[in-house]
Amino acid sequence: MPAPNKTSRRDFIKLSSLAGGGLLLGFSWSSAEVGTSVIMNPANFTGELGFNSYLSIATNGTITIFSPNPELGQNIMTSFPMIVAEELDADWTKVKVLQAPLDTAKFDRQLTGGSGAIPHSWKRLRTAGASARFLLVAAAAKKWDTDATACTTSNGYVIHTLTGKKLSYGELAEEAAAISLPPDVPLKNRKDFKIIGSSPRNVENKKIITGKGIFGLDFYREGMVMAMIQRPPSFGTKVKSVDATAAKAMPGIIDVVTFKNNVAIVGKSTWAIMKARKAVKIEYTKDGNIESSSDHDQLLVSMLNSDKATERRKDGDVATAFKQAATIITSEYQCPFLPHNAMEPMNFFADVRPDGVELIGPTQTPASARQATAKLLNIPEDKITVEITRLGGGFGRRLKFDFVLEAAELSSIIKKPVKVIWTREDDMMGGSYRPAVRYRFEAALDEKGNLIGYKLRGAGINLNNSTRPDNFPSGAVDNLVIDSIEHISPVTTGAWRAPVTNFLAFAEQAFLDEVALAAGKDPVQFRLELLQKARTKPAGAIKYSIDRMETVIKQAAEKSGWGTKKGVSQGFSVYFSHSSYVAQVCEVVMEANKPVVKKIYAVSDCGEVVNKNGALQQVMGGIVDGYGHAMFGKLTFKDGAAEQMNFDQYRMIRMSEIPEIEAHFIDNGIDPTGLGEPALPPTGGAVANAIFKATGTRIKNQPFIDEPPFKTSKGF
Repeated sequence: MPAPNKTSRRDFIKLSSLAGGGLLLGFSWSSAEVGTSVIMNPANFTGELGFNSYLSIATNGTITIFSPNPELGQNIMTSFPMIVAEELDADWTKVKVLQAPLDTAKFDRQLTGGSGAIPHSWKRLRTAGASARFLLVAAAAKKWDTDATACTTSNGYVIHTLTGKKLSYGELAEEAAAISLPPDVPLKNRKDFKIIGSSPRNVENKKIITGKGIFGLDFYREGMVMAMIQRPPSFGTKVKSVDATAAKAMPGIIDVVTFKNNVAIVGKSTWAIMKARKAVKIEYTKDGNIESSSDHDQLLVSMLNSDKATERRKDGDVATAFKQAATIITSEYQCPFLPHNAMEPMNFFADVRPDGVELIGPTQTPASARQATAKLLNIPEDKITVEITRLGGGFGRRLKFDFVLEAAELSSIIKKPVKVIWTREDDMMGGSYRPAVRYRFEAALDEKGNLIGYKLRGAGINLNNSTRPDNFPSGAVDNLVIDSIEHISPVTTGAWRAPVTNFLAFAEQAFLDEVALAAGKDPVQFRLELLQKARTKPAGAIKYSIDRMETVIKQAAEKSGWGTKKGVSQGFSVYFSHSSYVAQVCEVVMEANKPVVKKIYAVSDCGEVVNKNGALQQVMGGIVDGYGHAMFGKLTFKDGAAEQMNFDQYRMIRMSEIPEIEAHFIDNGIDPTGLGEPALPPTGGAVANAIFKATGTRIKNQPFIDEPPFKTSKGF
């Protein structure tokens, strides 16, 4: 087994097509400064590469970049090299990207989550490309005995402006390695971008379509065994006894192992294991609270009336504002638990040996997984390597690493390399769910319909802070209080795409429409007036961009023809999350006395759009996810056990139910902000507000299918 986190010169040259020599530019992912770069000629390099990360140019012109972040469908393995290639003026057809293994010494923030990959690496990647381009131009100028200002670059060539002579990057790579970089290399003006903002195909498409793209479930190692684990079916229970006699005697079964609260069936094939698993007799006993969804519903209601909430923000004199109000509006909104339902269920490979540990599979947080494994097995982290396969979806579930620890611990017990695989039922019954939450909103209006007071309390299951206290309309209301309260449950919960805001945005935006109606104001104009109040007479800290939010609101209203269409009911929503702003307008029509969502307009301000096609996919995917789960998603518990175990019991959105989506982006020239999650939060509010406009019925709970006007309708 090779030394962890190190790449030999031979391995690197093989991977990056540098066998014939060329330029290797190392750059730091933890710093955007060009001064951290290291330039070396591989032909003169011996030993092991000690760089943080690298951009290589081979003599055949191939450009390689190692991508440190896990790829789970958010397109960073295409967008990362696009940024480098742009500054480099590269021939995109000769650019390739490889997934880097975990290496915390070389890479900073080597994870996927929080819509932060592109914002974090934007300047670093541009600097890397610009630095290589500087060196190549300098090398060409030296060859031609001219000044570098007399040269330009295009499509992988350095060109002498006056004579038209040109040299390819591959021809210049070795000479460029001998040139020193200045302390500050200029970056391109965005008006000169050619690759950024275009729509190249995903660099992994061919591999995926031809079956060569390796996901965790695809990984195979000669000599490994397979395993599935029976976990307690009910949260709040533990294993009391195990009888595996019959299972161990079945063909293809190697062993049945009990560890912690798990019973692992180890065998030669998944089919053999699945059959043997049914033959294992396990008795469970109580181990803490055993809760049902009915318990959670009652708890959430009582928590809203508790005097033990934690204050998150307070501005002005709220009590006086409500005492003097001409009108008070009060509403409560509630959402259920949701599973992640990633297309690829959890799985991981582990090989624990005396000389080290090898971990391979789909994880959003490889560094945390390694750290936890080191603690579990009581071994140093530098004895553990982690290779990241492509992820078949994550949505926050793979931020956790319980499935990694299962594989590592089981391998250490059976002394064999093992791949642990979850079934869909395992995934839904033993998952980490979006927490159930209930919100109470209160608004105070004066006699002119002005919002003078605002209260929000969030009550969440395993959710310490179920609010975003500094989000709009905070700062736009003189008297405001936001607090939260939590119930600790044995049901495991965790981040679910756009944590907290995935439901809070629906509740807030639906409630703001309630307030606008009570004030006798148009919903869009009502929000714009609040933003103008925040701009001219802010109440407390403003931690969002008024201008950016105002822009997406106005653009969404314009693109959708807000308020001008006949026979169509429109609903509006706008939200700020992950440093981006998205406004949406949903259009609903009545068919057979039932509201049907026909179209959703979205205007997003996520700064510079690197890959236009990828950005469209993120927005459209976020809307479909947000609408589908708001309309249909619900996971309930009976005596601690999930009642929905597979898709025959858990309702997902269907292809025929997906509305037309029209997406637009604000071109404001700022650096990229998040995009993987921001389009999801506002969708539920836009849909619910449009349904209210069409039917007069205000939906306050998810899933919508369980509420009027859908509850008595057929066809869902």
